[in-house]
Amino acid sequence: MGLFFRKTKKEESYKDKKQKEPSFTSAEIVKSKKEKPVKTAKTAKTAKTEAVKKTASASAELRRGKKGDIKTAPSVLSRPQITEKATLLQEQDQYVFQVFKTATKPAVKKALEEVYGVNVEQVRIINVDRKKRRLGRTTGWKRGYKKAIVKIRKGQVIEIMPR
Repeated sequence: MGLFFRKTKKEESYKDKKQKEPSFTSAEIVKSKKEKPVKTAKTAKTAKTEAVKKTASASAELRRGKKGDIKTAPSVLSRPQITEKATLLQEQDQYVFQVFKTATKPAVKKALEEVYGVNVEQVRIINVDRKKRRLGRTTGWKRGYKKAIVKIRKGQVIEIMPR
């Protein structure tokens, strides 16, 4: 049995040369590591947070914009409220808008001046509470909202409904 496992010197040297790994210098190893960074779970998370920060800063820059650009209106004004009472208030140069819950009086004033180009004299804000509604034996809630009644300078008009 020993005869089958004997290796000759020629076979050993050939196999050893074939199996030898190429030798690298330490500088080449460092370069190869720099070229191919290994992604871990932490780097993926930090990349996501950096992307979120970039989009947040970009949206903040859009809101600032140039003078005359619409910046705050989309985050303040929801829609004009068209009701019988609102149409009667239009004769007194007052307009009613539904606004987002976070809207403040100065923000509503600034948004209306940006969008419609009018001079706002007074802003009144009302929180309309949610209401309980029933359909058969199931009960639910009609969601509440915030509305702003805005008084503009006499003679100026806001075109809410196109004619």
